[in-house]
Amino acid sequence: MGELYVQYEYWFATFQLVTAMLGMGATLTVRDFGDILRAPRAVSIGVAIQLFLVPVMAYMFLTLLGISGGLAIGLALVAAIPGGTTSNIFTFFARGNSALSICVTAVSTLACLVSTPLILSLLISDSLPPDFSMPTGQIMMEIALSLLLPLSLGMLLLYLYPAPAAQFSKWCIRASLLGIVLIIIGSTSAGRLDLEAFGAANVGFVALFMLMMVVVGAAVPRLMRLEKRDAIAVEFEVIVRNSNLGVMIKASLFPAAAASTAQLGDTVLFTVLLYGGLQLLIAPILIRLYTRGPKPEEG
Repeated sequence: MGELYVQYEYWFATFQLVTAMLGMGATLTVRDFGDILRAPRAVSIGVAIQLFLVPVMAYMFLTLLGISGGLAIGLALVAAIPGGTTSNIFTFFARGNSALSICVTAVSTLACLVSTPLILSLLISDSLPPDFSMPTGQIMMEIALSLLLPLSLGMLLLYLYPAPAAQFSKWCIRASLLGIVLIIIGSTSAGRLDLEAFGAANVGFVALFMLMMVVVGAAVPRLMRLEKRDAIAVEFEVIVRNSNLGVMIKASLFPAAAASTAQLGDTVLFTVLLYGGLQLLIAPILIRLYTRGPKPEEG
């Protein structure tokens, strides 16, 4: 399995991203984007935090702590990618504004076609190998084909065949989760996910970065005086990142089969997957916190 994974890492990553985006698209309609008109302030704040504040905070985090190399690239990648479908699910269980969550996810996903390669170029130019050139055009093309295209196809399926769309979405999400499992198994069996090599200090840095995202996600929407349900939605959008996209971009930039950048790529992959695991651990705690007491009224 390890040798097979190294050879086809990019396609493992593409499979799990495409299936996730198909599943997400099959839950979205054009009307979901109407929240931009119905609640422009909340949507604007959510998107602005995603596209501007999170990268700025990531830059400060990396600079102040002197983080470089694969860990810096991995954390920058986490900051550069949008929220994923999981944030919508967590928002629903936490009694947040699910419609707002879906809208912010959709808008930031569309924007990442341009924002992701731009943010990466700004944040990690000093951490890349001297002979490495950021393939901005390639990243944009891969985001379009592996993220925006399946998202659009999923939405088209929902429009043409609404009855089976929900079941289709469930199976796509399950297939995406299977893809993540295969990536973890393949990386581990190939010796790519080595906790000892990654180091306890780096684990601490990723956990600290996660804590920063939790604080920013919780504080800023409330400082902007968003109502509780909207603030919860924006918070989960900030904390929960699209790790599927992060894994695919890593596989594109630093293929496991490329010996010259294999060690660097392993650290990037471990960072993205570790953050993805931590966000799944912190979310139930936040959901429990926000669901204590009476259910908030919908505005």
